[in-house]
Amino acid sequence: MPRLRRPRSPAVLARRIAAVLLAVTAVALALRPGPPAGAAAPEAVPVVIAARSLDAGRALGADDLALSNYPAATAPAGVVADPDLLIGRVLAGAVRPGEPLTDARMVGPGLTAQLPEGQVAAPVRLADLAVAALVRTGDRVDVLATAPGAAEAELLASGVRVLAAGGSGEDPAAGLLLVAVDTPTAARLAAAATSSTLTVSLPPP
Repeated sequence: MPRLRRPRSPAVLARRIAAVLLAVTAVALALRPGPPAGAAAPEAVPVVIAARSLDAGRALGADDLALSNYPAATAPAGVVADPDLLIGRVLAGAVRPGEPLTDARMVGPGLTAQLPEGQVAAPVRLADLAVAALVRTGDRVDVLATAPGAAEAELLASGVRVLAAGGSGEDPAAGLLLVAVDTPTAARLAAAATSSTLTVSLPPP
């Protein structure tokens, strides 16, 4: 009388199937064609980056800068390859370690080159440094002015973009913002600065 084979347990069957699948995957990976022989690596270009965390309003020194290599196709626009070209330039906003330093990060022509036609960069010096410390480059703010003896503040500019936020502490730029506004608004801000206390509020996005 022939003997009947005992059915395999589901666990044993599952392990054997898994082993077969792993073997097939390993063979497929081994047979996958590699890069063509002699293929050149992507061209790299030197890019100046921040060597450490840097605050807005800081004048850059040699110790603040480092060089890194970026593939030419992915290097940000506006970067420089020589750290000496950035020494003494002032940061418009805070940067983190390893961040490429582009012209848009610096106070100067690169900061205003992309302003829409009819807009200018206007300074706003805030009376309260604690409020100024909450504002970051790129924020949208409402600018308010309170005249002496006034019961409430006047809204001078609404939803304007902050191009640069000044430093803190003893920095001469502490409390100073640079905002993008049209020419009439810039004139109102300048007039209010002579007699009123200026502050900002941050509207919802």
